[in-house]
Amino acid sequence: MPSIVSILLSEALPRIATITLLIGAGVGLANLAVAYGLVDVVARVGRYLTEPANLPEEVGAAVITNTVSVTAGYGMLAEFRESGLLDDRATLIAVVVNTFFGFLQHIVTYYGPVLVPILGLQVGLMYVGARAGISLAITIVGLLAGAVLLRGYEYDSGSIDSDAPDGDGDDGPRTHRETVRHAAGKTGDRLRSIVPRLAIVYSLVFVGLEYVDLEAMTGIAEPLTALIGLPGAAVPVILVSTVDPTSGAIAIAPLIGDVFTPEEAVVTLLVGSLVSLTIGTVKRSIPFQYGIWGAEFGTKVIAVNVGLKAVFIAVSIVGFLLL
Repeated sequence: MPSIVSILLSEALPRIATITLLIGAGVGLANLAVAYGLVDVVARVGRYLTEPANLPEEVGAAVITNTVSVTAGYGMLAEFRESGLLDDRATLIAVVVNTFFGFLQHIVTYYGPVLVPILGLQVGLMYVGARAGISLAITIVGLLAGAVLLRGYEYDSGSIDSDAPDGDGDDGPRTHRETVRHAAGKTGDRLRSIVPRLAIVYSLVFVGLEYVDLEAMTGIAEPLTALIGLPGAAVPVILVSTVDPTSGAIAIAPLIGDVFTPEEAVVTLLVGSLVSLTIGTVKRSIPFQYGIWGAEFGTKVIAVNVGLKAVFIAVSIVGFLLL
């Protein structure tokens, strides 16, 4: 078993550094966009997404950023919540609305170039389509929730507009250099509040996972596959995909057509993603969400995200079984 120091250096530190850079980029872009009024320009494009959910136009900028970097998009939402533009309820709904737009990024970076070639065109498109439908359904839930729960909400956009370069401060308008320096200072302050939590939680999670029996955590896989009538070969595929989705796809690809029908292959991968929610929550969601939001609100975000994913993955599985 590797030493704690080696785990921290090889597993935790690279992840912490990467997440820190992406959060810094997201928060920094949010601060610069606010300072130069760019958030209003981007928000005009995103308002068609935010208006149905009764969210402020500024959230549209975070939604669009999500299609490029989910971490940066979350960083922008965290900045809007910290500034007082969004309260907890509005932030949760904004997070849910973001789901499908974050998925679009993964189509370009992972599903299209990696998963579809591994699974083949038919099964690959079926699986990616199922995952897209799940993400879209969650986003629609967010839009409907906002339409109902945020009706009549009023937002104080002035809470994030005080740093415009042409605005009058105590010493008159800021120069561009002062504006950038001020935005960088705000970004640094925000990172100082996030990174320590991020480092502590990620370190604890990676060290803890070395002492956790992953097969015990995924022991539900075998009775679940028997219940829904999947071939016995589905169990090892599910266990592998629970730890690494790409390896799960590689494991099942040669069996499609002989052992698995295309529909059974997609259901097997969906069951793997359903079971992997437990490990994914511990390994990724808890450290990331706690790092950005803190334990109390981060727990709420995780509960909503995981709950909605579990429900719609289960609905997709049932849908394929009924085909």
